[in-house]
Amino acid sequence: MKKIILAILAFALLLPLTSKANDDRPISPDKLPAAAKEFIQKTFPEIAIVYAEIDKEFAKTQYEVRLNDGTKVVFNSKGEWDKVECIRKAVPASLVPETIANYVQETFPGNLIEKIDKERFGWSIELSNELELDFSPEGALLRMDD
Repeated sequence: MKKIILAILAFALLLPLTSKANDDRPISPDKLPAAAKEFIQKTFPEIAIVYAEIDKEFAKTQYEVRLNDGTKVVFNSKGEWDKVECIRKAVPASLVPETIANYVQETFPGNLIEKIDKERFGWSIELSNELELDFSPEGALLRMDD
């Protein structure tokens, strides 16, 4: 019985920490890190920000931005981009490493890279045909998933 009471007490004490672990809240675009604002102005010069959000988790903070064309950009706490997802259009070519762009162009001609994500293992992209490809940091194909 004591173990059950201790378990319930421990759970009750940890519950407030868990609720704070996923603290998403809207912010004004001017509250984004300078590097994030600069990236958006340079990479998407004609597209306005319609929504910005800060996501504070246990060990990291991220910013999520939605542009008025549907593009979603996720930034780390320093304002460096982590993920770019476009709706039915290609992500800017300047974001795609050359080896990955060449592989996609040669292997999947006519398909667009609609999503690019920096991952622990390298890069993850999604094509307009909904195929997901994972690449090493050097651009070697690691995995393909449909």
